[in-house]
Amino acid sequence: MDAVTSWATRLLEVSAALFVFFIGCAVLTVIYVYIRDITQTQQAIRRNYPVIGRFRYWFEHMGEFFRQYFFALDRDELPFNRAQRSWVYRAAKNVDSTVAFGSTRPLNQPGDVIFLNCPFPTLSEDAVPASTVVIGEGVARTPFATSSFFNISGMSFGALSVPAVLSLSKGAKKAGIWMNTGEGGLSPYHLEGGADIVFQIGTAKYGVRDEDGNLSDEKLKEVAAHEQVRMFEIKMSQGAKPGKGGILPGKKVNAEIAKIRGIPEGQDSISPNGHTDIRSVDELLDMIARVREVTGKPVGFKIVLGAYGWLNNLMEAIHARGIESAPDFITLDSADGGTGAAPQSLMDFMGLPIKRSLPMLVDALERYGLKQRVKVIVSGKLVNPAEVAWAMCIGADFITSARGFMFSLGCIQALQCNKNTCPTGITTHDPKLQKGLVVSDKAERVAHYAKNLMYEVGVIAHSCGVQEPRKLKRFHAQMINDHGLPQSLDELHPPVEAKPEYQSKLS
Repeated sequence: MDAVTSWATRLLEVSAALFVFFIGCAVLTVIYVYIRDITQTQQAIRRNYPVIGRFRYWFEHMGEFFRQYFFALDRDELPFNRAQRSWVYRAAKNVDSTVAFGSTRPLNQPGDVIFLNCPFPTLSEDAVPASTVVIGEGVARTPFATSSFFNISGMSFGALSVPAVLSLSKGAKKAGIWMNTGEGGLSPYHLEGGADIVFQIGTAKYGVRDEDGNLSDEKLKEVAAHEQVRMFEIKMSQGAKPGKGGILPGKKVNAEIAKIRGIPEGQDSISPNGHTDIRSVDELLDMIARVREVTGKPVGFKIVLGAYGWLNNLMEAIHARGIESAPDFITLDSADGGTGAAPQSLMDFMGLPIKRSLPMLVDALERYGLKQRVKVIVSGKLVNPAEVAWAMCIGADFITSARGFMFSLGCIQALQCNKNTCPTGITTHDPKLQKGLVVSDKAERVAHYAKNLMYEVGVIAHSCGVQEPRKLKRFHAQMINDHGLPQSLDELHPPVEAKPEYQSKLS
């Protein structure tokens, strides 16, 4: 009996020792993983949420095997599905972007685009870089020449954090693209990276307003004095909230943001829903002329098309004044554009989507003989190469993206942009969350994303038989119609020629 008791006691001691050993190993493993996570710089989620943050990436990986049983399919999510986001993540990390087995994209969904491959594609040795486009040539004292056709859309400092703006600026410089300030004014972080900058003038005139909130010529001159500031964009409306001004919650308006914007600290920053000094086509052209004269830089405006009859009035007013009075560019935003905060009624139901409005704008400029004079910049959910190539086929000169570059920074579409709780540190001013976003690493990802996207658009162009993306035309692509069949873009949107009376004016 004593032997049995002794043996049982010994077994319990060994079991207890093994238990303690395994618990100790587990604790040491957790400590090791914790230290690795908080010291690495590649993944903001792991850096902000050590150990438990790894489950996000594990679930994402396991979804590849189990999504057909439990999870949404690749192309089922909104506003951006997994396939769209995954391509951006791979491009930003500069890893293999090829896929296996077959496409998960159906080829019979109305509105989808397919490109027409040429039997004799452009050979690598015959391909050329994207051609340079000059904005404001012959009109602005300092026109802007650039070959970059994919750039960073307007995202304000305030809506974005300090490390996010720095990463975008440094990444844009590395990629040779421009970045738009958004309506929040010009911060030191925009300038620090060295990228070309488009300064946006919002309805509240943040960064260029006097004490009464009116546009200040002196402050315009101060901003224009920075060589990096290449152009000025007057924001008339924005995709996610046409008819509504910018919204920055007071909890995100810290002392630095308040100083740059010229507003009180800690109070909601609510921009007017329109420019009080631009209430007609003539006043819009007057403002463009004023800003261009004061700054010497190209000037254009940003708009979401809804009602569109006024486009004819704009074009006719330009010809009545002389084509030098035209905006140097028009930025066209889509109804499915993004924002940090907007009423759902506007986000879901207001404005025209880009597939309707872009052909409409390009055709109007062609009809009035202004397409060469007025450059077209387009934005709104164009984050992958095919979407960008489609816009160039239609006639866009440049494409800009905000959310695509947010994904390149590590955005996981958590939909927390308006709550100061962004888990990746992109849209929060909480220092604890910002520490996850390491500028040196994210700047590289921004640059990789831009370069890889432009390269892939080039691949599409070469497959279509042209030497570079700017040579893509409407006949190079087709769109799936309501019957599930492809129809040529130049049938859906026939080429437009300038009216004879305007051809004579331009000759």
